[in-house]
Amino acid sequence: MKSLYLSVRFFLVICALVVLFSLAFLFDFLLGIAQFLTILAFLLLFLDIYLLFRQKGIDGKRATGEKLSNGDENEILIYLQNRYGFDVLIGIIDEIPFQFQRRDLYFETKLKPNEKKTLEYKLRPTERGEYSFGALNLYATSPIGFARRRFRYDQNQFLPVYPSFLQMRKYELLAISNRLTEEGIKKIRRIGHNREFEQIKEYVAGDDVRTINWKATARRNQLMVNHYQDEKSQQVYNVIDMGRVMKMPFEELSLLDYAINASLVLSNIALLKDDKAGLITFNHQMKSFLPARRNRTQMQSILETLYNQETTFQESNYESLYVTARRKINHRSLLIIYTNFETLGSVKRQMPFFQKLAQSHVLVVVFFENTELHQLLEEPAQNTEGIYIQTIAEKFAYEKRLIVKELNSHGIYAILTPPQKLTANTINQYLELKARGVI
Repeated sequence: MKSLYLSVRFFLVICALVVLFSLAFLFDFLLGIAQFLTILAFLLLFLDIYLLFRQKGIDGKRATGEKLSNGDENEILIYLQNRYGFDVLIGIIDEIPFQFQRRDLYFETKLKPNEKKTLEYKLRPTERGEYSFGALNLYATSPIGFARRRFRYDQNQFLPVYPSFLQMRKYELLAISNRLTEEGIKKIRRIGHNREFEQIKEYVAGDDVRTINWKATARRNQLMVNHYQDEKSQQVYNVIDMGRVMKMPFEELSLLDYAINASLVLSNIALLKDDKAGLITFNHQMKSFLPARRNRTQMQSILETLYNQETTFQESNYESLYVTARRKINHRSLLIIYTNFETLGSVKRQMPFFQKLAQSHVLVVVFFENTELHQLLEEPAQNTEGIYIQTIAEKFAYEKRLIVKELNSHGIYAILTPPQKLTANTINQYLELKARGVI
């Protein structure tokens, strides 16, 4: 019977009986006691099996979303119901996808007759793609505790892991409720009135007195102010380098996945600001081009496009990027390029293409700090070798700062950011450029 297992308690009882029979060789009176206890143990075992198998027993179900969010803690729920007429102890083993490399996912809980219970655990995927769940295994034990019955539910469940839509929703809610500062998004002071006029409305406390419309005030005999809104329909393109430089891992996610997650969030913020969001991915050749649009299906198109992007070991072709942008992007746009540079020389090789892009568009180059170097610099050197290592680390860190200056000197905006702060820093740059009327 494949779904029947003998418990540890039963084997302990058997071991105790073996010891008792062994002692019976020395003390004859123990033989009758040992025989009686053996018969009793097996009677209890048969009774336990009968109780566990006479009715359906335990209902179980695994509940997940339609997809998992990459790099986030995803909630997995297990619903349980006890249909036995007695208390049961339930051991739970959920066969999670092999990508998580976890073999310790085991829970135990007690249920009273007809009681329902919900258990929760979380999984954090670090790769996009399709994940396969095995069976939800439930092991029911009666109060006797000699046997366990196994129930299997939700076998062979497949779930795709998409770019971080949970992070996208979080920033969306913060943007709608004007609470973006909670995630490190700065409040940007708007410079001048480079926004579109929307309407004239009554003055309320807090309105900028510089927007008072004196003619309307004289006509209505009460203070009236001009109300402005952000200029709409600006094109924002997230451009993702998928070459070998983006394979570097940080906290189990590759730099490419950080860039993909930030692109998804920024695209959604841009659409909330009534701008158009587009996407370009490239490595040694152009991979995908999604024209900037503002419609209901654009975010889903961006999400589906980002789902299938992978890095290669080849060097990226910025000439191909420039040719594509010149041919397909007809209006001045904001181009945010997610890439990574370690040396000033590698930037200078691509500088001609950056300059050409910056002539027609607002160009922002985003690249990453090596946070492990910062840890080396913060630790005091203990010996000569440590001094050499810190000197080299300082050289690489200084090289990153030189890259920022080099890009700025050619009129190109640059963001040097730790991977975990990429989303917030990118949104800050977008909002700042928008407030200054650069786009």
